[in-house]
Amino acid sequence: MSDFIISIDQGTSSTRAVLLNCKGQVFGIAQTEFSQIYPQPGYVEHDPMEILDSTYQVLEDILNHESLQGSEVLAMGITNQRETVVVWDKSTGKPIYNAIVWQDKRTADICDELRASGLAEYAKQSTGLMLDPYFSGTKVAWILDHVEGARSRAERGELCFGTIDSWLLFNLTDGVHATDVSNASRTLLFNIKSMAWDSKMLSFLRVPREILPEVRPSASIFGHYESASFGSIPIAAILGDQQSALFGQCCFTPGTAKNTYGTGCFMLMNTGSQIPDTPSGLLNTVAWQIDGVTTYALEGSVFVAGAALQWLRDGIEILEDVARSSSIAQEDSEKNPNPSLVVVPAFAGLGTPYWDMHARGAIFGLTRDTDRNAIIRATLESLAFSSQDVLNAMQEDSGISLFKLQVDGGAAANDYLMQFQANLLGVSVVRPALLESTAAGVAFMAAISMGVVTQNELLETKTVERVFEPQQSVEWREARSQVWSRAIGRTITKP
Repeated sequence: MSDFIISIDQGTSSTRAVLLNCKGQVFGIAQTEFSQIYPQPGYVEHDPMEILDSTYQVLEDILNHESLQGSEVLAMGITNQRETVVVWDKSTGKPIYNAIVWQDKRTADICDELRASGLAEYAKQSTGLMLDPYFSGTKVAWILDHVEGARSRAERGELCFGTIDSWLLFNLTDGVHATDVSNASRTLLFNIKSMAWDSKMLSFLRVPREILPEVRPSASIFGHYESASFGSIPIAAILGDQQSALFGQCCFTPGTAKNTYGTGCFMLMNTGSQIPDTPSGLLNTVAWQIDGVTTYALEGSVFVAGAALQWLRDGIEILEDVARSSSIAQEDSEKNPNPSLVVVPAFAGLGTPYWDMHARGAIFGLTRDTDRNAIIRATLESLAFSSQDVLNAMQEDSGISLFKLQVDGGAAANDYLMQFQANLLGVSVVRPALLESTAAGVAFMAAISMGVVTQNELLETKTVERVFEPQQSVEWREARSQVWSRAIGRTITKP
């Protein structure tokens, strides 16, 4: 048997290696968490060397998995937290500063300056993105400005810039400095129409072209990982994590969509070869590129989702186990079916459709009898409300009405959340048997790159675990949505 593929799934809070076959069946998972670094309010960093060490660790664990004994590894794929950036020394391979994470807000002032310079419309039309600290371009500019000698070294070609996929690829191969189109499209530096680095954006952000990675199709042989046990393993695909989940959900045709409930919530809709106008604040992004054909997607981004549940557990310590949030919320809903309590977890600002980088989290509707269970429930429900905002914008901009929403990610296993989401949207929420859509997507892409499977064959492998049907009235949905809208209105800082 030689159809095993390893997905390296490098996420915001952990690194995983997942062993799959070409049909998406999971045979093993190795996972390890790594440190979250908060130097000051609004700053979020990772140690790139710790990320690399965690990657080597899970790779070693999965390569020793019992299912691989006597078998071969066909290929590897890399999927990653997307907008997080690393700048490193080309000759030594050592980072010159910690990785600045996608959640980091330190470059808000840079974004304000760019907006004041009249760059917002150009940025949206060329890169598909908003001027927001979320994206990579302002982060690399900050590093070049704040690390002594970095800008002059960058101009001399002594440094490399990359998102996490590029950082891992450089180290897992013999120094290949490349990325794929899906990750490049999240940098604020890449023109999604010409499919090349954008000279005007590079100039505005003073990012030297010399430090940029080569941009390749998502389905490519990027390099090889030399394994002691399995020899030279091709790295045959790279995809940003949300695009990978879209591919893993087999959303291959325009109008199909998925929502991933991870650290953040990210909803993507396949728009095929089209880049639609997005007056509602959605992003245009590159989904993937195969054999020279580029597929685009609309994307809505909710910055804090599963991270809000981690905050309940680790921050204010009112939830011992995130998995218990489902039963706690269910019990509270039976006690209080029409709550006024709303949690807006804008810890990293508000994303789609508000794009308010200065907003901060808030709790509204507190009364004397509010207890920890009510706060847990309201926090869990905030994921569904935020996703509703995105879906409404997506339907408005695309002109397509969704009758079902495909879901994945860790929090998609939460039955209360999924049922509440279906009730709130008034559409079916479809949970696949395989929740590992992100890992599966880049594995599928690697299999296509290796020529062993087609997209039509992948469609035949998809199975559904459960469908959550709406159980509430239109009046209920409208009443609950109004309470959320009032809370959002009081959170927004924009005039």
